[in-house]
Amino acid sequence: MSAPDIDTQVLVVGAGPVGLMLAGELALGGADVVVLERRTGPLTESRASTLHARTMELLDQRGLLEELGTPPAGGPGHFGGTRLDLATDSPYSGQWKVPQVRTEELLEGWATRLGARVVKGHRLTDLRTAPHTVEATAEAEPGPGGAASALRVRAAYVVGCDGESSTVRELAGFAFPGRDATRELLRADVADVQVPDRRFERHPGGLAISARGPGGVTRVMVHEYGAPVRREPGPPSFARVADTWRRVTGDDIGGGAPLWLNSFGDALRQASQYRRGRILLAGDAAHHQMPVGGQALNLGLQDAANLGWKLAAEVRGTAGPGLLDSYHAERHPAGRRVLDNIAAQALLLLGGSGTEQVRSLFGELLREPRVRAHLAGTIAGVDVRYAAEPGAHRLVGARVPYLRFGTGTDTAEGPGSSFAALRPGRGVLVDLAGRPTPVLAAVAPWRDGRVDVVAATPEPGCAAPEFTSALLRPDGHVAWADGTVPELEEALRRWFGPAARR
Repeated sequence: MSAPDIDTQVLVVGAGPVGLMLAGELALGGADVVVLERRTGPLTESRASTLHARTMELLDQRGLLEELGTPPAGGPGHFGGTRLDLATDSPYSGQWKVPQVRTEELLEGWATRLGARVVKGHRLTDLRTAPHTVEATAEAEPGPGGAASALRVRAAYVVGCDGESSTVRELAGFAFPGRDATRELLRADVADVQVPDRRFERHPGGLAISARGPGGVTRVMVHEYGAPVRREPGPPSFARVADTWRRVTGDDIGGGAPLWLNSFGDALRQASQYRRGRILLAGDAAHHQMPVGGQALNLGLQDAANLGWKLAAEVRGTAGPGLLDSYHAERHPAGRRVLDNIAAQALLLLGGSGTEQVRSLFGELLREPRVRAHLAGTIAGVDVRYAAEPGAHRLVGARVPYLRFGTGTDTAEGPGSSFAALRPGRGVLVDLAGRPTPVLAAVAPWRDGRVDVVAATPEPGCAAPEFTSALLRPDGHVAWADGTVPELEEALRRWFGPAARR
């Protein structure tokens, strides 16, 4: 067999936000990574534009927010069309508006600076697995002579980040159970129209949403109660969107200039496995859901943050037994939980007159502080807690709280916060005791590039921290806190592999 055109450790298929985030995480972790994308250039439409608090935290933990700048706030949130205050304990409480093209530009620049290679204009057509490798074949767009050329890539692992119609998922034979859409929301970005802003405006015949954005472009979304879901390929015609808008609202947008058209339904599917041997799925390739409130994009980016450091450790040969399998064990339940809340929202949002009583009752419940906080944490992604051993500190499995450090570390200057400490993409042992402790000695065998140590004190005036010592995973979740030294050593072995030999 002839040599492949590209040999790499990890092939990521799909250069959307999830694929690029994963590529950056892999490269940061020391893996050689290639990203394969069928598009030849950047997006020309806005698509997903909402970043939630947990995603903003992840960008901070990788030092990307300074480059991004301060995005505009996204205004109030909602749950199924009912207003919901998204305030949480995050420093990035609320929601933030960043066009998907800018998110992709940011993440691609970061990933390529770290060494990831992005190959565009190639469509995956075949996957063949061997005991230690996967070989992928992709076709380029036809050249001037009319013949398409093929590209062969050999990798130790392949990750499908290629969306809800994932070719990776299909070629690798992943089961994708769930249900097809029964309701549909039409969406269009339209120039040269004058319509009032509508926030989940319910009419006798349907639901209408409109908002004028930068540059005078108006986004309209409309659902007609009882209308069948059309299965035609490609986006809906502008005539169909305009006719539906007129029937629901009485307004005419037919004279506008459509810039982008699409539709999405309330289909709900999730891969039964996120890993099959050397092939894995992340983002919409692993779960298909209605993009309510931007949760689909944020869920996928959090998949990438969970997977990247684990897969990098696997290909570097430093992963402990079962580390890569923990990706499915952690992210499948997290995805299921989000899909369940999206299904409830779809019913509230697109249900007809039969849901009014439920909507009214739900509005009353949202005035209860504990209900509001629970749903805000779910949508923002800040309440994700991975399974921990019985009796573990209550923070174990949760995301690390934001702490500012007031005094130095065991390095010259050290990071200024618990988020900044994670920027190298390694584990971190944070010790706030202000004096030498046994945990600092215990972590020494892992201080070979796998785990850093931050020995500091909290910044004066900050809220009292919830721990004295904590071991943080590269994705910002707590692996151990304020337990015994043997428990710390067990956590180090589980998440960062065997102790280095001396």
